[in-house]
Amino acid sequence: RRPTSMNVSATLPPVPHDRSAFHHFQQLQTRWMDNDMYGHVNNVVYYAWFDSVITEYLIRQGGLDIQASDAVALYAVETACRFHRSLAFPEIVDAGLRVGHLGNTSARFEVALFRQSEEKAAATGYFTLVFVDRAVNKPTPIPAPIRASLQRLLD
Repeated sequence: RRPTSMNVSATLPPVPHDRSAFHHFQQLQTRWMDNDMYGHVNNVVYYAWFDSVITEYLIRQGGLDIQASDAVALYAVETACRFHRSLAFPEIVDAGLRVGHLGNTSARFEVALFRQSEEKAAATGYFTLVFVDRAVNKPTPIPAPIRASLQRLLD
């Protein structure tokens, strides 16, 4: 199946999320190199943060072994980010993570980035990841331990 075009503005909230919408948080430290010539964190860094927060959760909470697990969350089939306020170096960012949808072979991971002192997100976004069998590179059911960890994050 080919993906259909979608109105991203319909899938991300026009106003930033509150912290209370998330139960799992991970701290991120901005780096000098994250800032662009305009003095704020460049947009590609937000996507790298989303990817790192999701992957770390899968490893630490779901038992994913990125080197040896048979099933891996390999394909990002859809991503989006809405920027509400700029972040910059030096700041510590709290990344909130939740699961917006849990399917048989895929999950939609929703991430919000918060300044430590703020209740409203500076950015909100998501990654929809498909789990694949590493050996045959085909979609596979999400392994039970990972599924259990993702169910704890369902909104």
